[in-house]
Amino acid sequence: MSEVLKIFKIGGGIIDDTAQLTQFLKELAQVGGKKIVVHGGGKGANELLTTLGMLPNMVNGRRITDAATLDVVTMFYAGKTNKQIVALLQQAGVNALGLSGADGNVIQATMRAVGEIDYGYVGDLQKQSINTELIELLLGGNLTPVFCAITHDGQGQLLNTNADTIASTLARALASRYQVELHFCFEKDGVLADVNDESSVIPQITPSLYADLKASGAIAAGMLPKLDNAFAALDEGVSKVIIENALKINEPVKTILCRD
Repeated sequence: MSEVLKIFKIGGGIIDDTAQLTQFLKELAQVGGKKIVVHGGGKGANELLTTLGMLPNMVNGRRITDAATLDVVTMFYAGKTNKQIVALLQQAGVNALGLSGADGNVIQATMRAVGEIDYGYVGDLQKQSINTELIELLLGGNLTPVFCAITHDGQGQLLNTNADTIASTLARALASRYQVELHFCFEKDGVLADVNDESSVIPQITPSLYADLKASGAIAAGMLPKLDNAFAALDEGVSKVIIENALKINEPVKTILCRD
């Protein structure tokens, strides 16, 4: 059996709250073995854009990234947020290394083509976008890579790339080398059978159960894209996907997505 690698994606309110972020990273420090962290930017980037007199522009939950916005989110994601997470991990005893996709050419993206919507400087990924050899080298040196949501195109252009996409692409690209667990960490304890009942966590979801839950409308619409991507990752060799509360990653209550 290959070695286990755990990839943790964090974002949303956890990033915005320093106390919760610190607690999550302390919990993460207790997780043994090789691990990778991928983070978004939370609400802070929008607050900074507004402070600078720039109007944040989101369509279907995705940021429209013009040149000026790219400058700001690069400063915020790859600078402040990334280095804060690395510093807190060092405090917790985890030797972490903060990275954008340009560092070591570790994640090379392709600028999204203009369709009905022009997303601007936004990068899309494929499995071959990931420099798996460099990541293996870092993991072998007992370093924990911490990836922000900034990539590059290999031609000198930085790109804004969705953090969920980065996490799932890393998981798929590394699945042939490790037994990869992909952890999506947020404010809930897992996938809820009843959105109004915090205790209704579904402990395990297989593709067949997921089909039944979708057909019955039991899963909230906002969770569907995340679960669709999660099952796609399972189809490409990821061993399991876990959806859990960022502050309870060492507790048993969570949703595990696995094959039938």
